[in-house]
Amino acid sequence: MQGVLTGFAVIAVVIAVGYVLGARGHLGPQGREVLTKLAFHVASPALLFTTLATADLSVVFSSRLLVTALSTAAVAGVFVAVGVARRWGAGRTTIGALCSGYVNSGNLGIPIAVYVLGDASLVAPVLLFQLVLVTPVAVTILDLSGGGGKGPLWRRLLTPVRNPIAVGSLAGVAVAASGLRVPAPVMDPLTLIGNMSVPAVLLAFGIGLCGSTMPLRGVERRPVLLAVALKTVGQPAVAWALASGVFGLRGAQLLDVVVTSALPAAQNLYTYASTYGVGERLARDAILVSTVVSVPVLVGVAAVLG
Repeated sequence: MQGVLTGFAVIAVVIAVGYVLGARGHLGPQGREVLTKLAFHVASPALLFTTLATADLSVVFSSRLLVTALSTAAVAGVFVAVGVARRWGAGRTTIGALCSGYVNSGNLGIPIAVYVLGDASLVAPVLLFQLVLVTPVAVTILDLSGGGGKGPLWRRLLTPVRNPIAVGSLAGVAVAASGLRVPAPVMDPLTLIGNMSVPAVLLAFGIGLCGSTMPLRGVERRPVLLAVALKTVGQPAVAWALASGVFGLRGAQLLDVVVTSALPAAQNLYTYASTYGVGERLARDAILVSTVVSVPVLVGVAAVLG
């Protein structure tokens, strides 16, 4: 339980700093945009590369990963179905689907894995699945549904290898799969740059809150409510059902997959929404509300299954 509270406290403090920076105008009118672009085009690709280049790819074959993948697909599929029926648009629906099933496995998942589950590596399957598969697919859809979809066919087919997030993820996987060791003079600067990713995302998120209206209001109210319900209740419920009923997981293994599935929507989703100029309010509100709601959910899961 201490890990849950510690992880949320760290995030809240950094977001609050961003809010103060925005309120006082220390970074100027373009501060949020600069931080967002820095995270998307430079820091996040570096972080993804350094994380995946040294990862153990054998975790992709674990039953825990299958539970994560299936529960993510289930809740994202529900949002997509509603989005198509409501005609919310490809980009907006993609952001909402991400907010429904893309968990905060990095800056919140790691401390919770350490303090609640006792092992930071337990979040690795979720992290790898999201970085290697979900992120490249999502940013490709966002590319094709926006300006990236207006070029010639060959350029559209090359979208995944032109996106910095996808390039960083796939390059890291390639290095890990080959068994190569990246020299320190190359890895150390990338690690240093990658360390800017999470703070930049959280600060940009805090600046975005400055002067904005209260969540759960306006035209995004229903999409936000749907995404939050799927993220905080639907995904952990599906994960529990699959883990216990289909894969026969018990004890610590069951706790691992349910806790990671109950994590709130990741802050970097706001970076994607801002970068592509679609669903920004949806992403911001869904991240904020799911983060608040997930606190009692995570505490309850840890108390019941722990």
